[in-house]
Amino acid sequence: MSILLFVMLGVFIFMMFRRNKKTQQQQAELQSKFAPGVEVMTSFGLFGRIVDIDEAENKVTLELSPGNLATVHRQAVTKVVEPVAEAAAQPADASPVVPDDASSLTTPESGSTATGAETPEETLKRLNDEGKKDS
Repeated sequence: MSILLFVMLGVFIFMMFRRNKKTQQQQAELQSKFAPGVEVMTSFGLFGRIVDIDEAENKVTLELSPGNLATVHRQAVTKVVEPVAEAAAQPADASPVVPDDASSLTTPESGSTATGAETPEETLKRLNDEGKKDS
């Protein structure tokens, strides 16, 4: 019985060292990606672009927005932000179509009677009737 206990303890210690080594490898891989101009996220959710890396002090200077700089500890930077593939797939000259008014956003199936010929009094009556239906 005691042999089984020692074997389980050994497996537990082995798994613990293995996990620590894996975490260190991931951290080293992340640190190797650091360079000026790379978009990153800190452990507290701050997004920015690396401007400068001070190896001696373990500090990274981030540009949060044009002209706004923040200095954080190197280990506070936890993620390299990759550009979104969807934004890259959309052509730069294609802009979204924005309707001039809200009437084009409603459909006849949803019960809307947006015909454009409704008077203000009819609109008030319709809205009051719809409010009574919800009650």
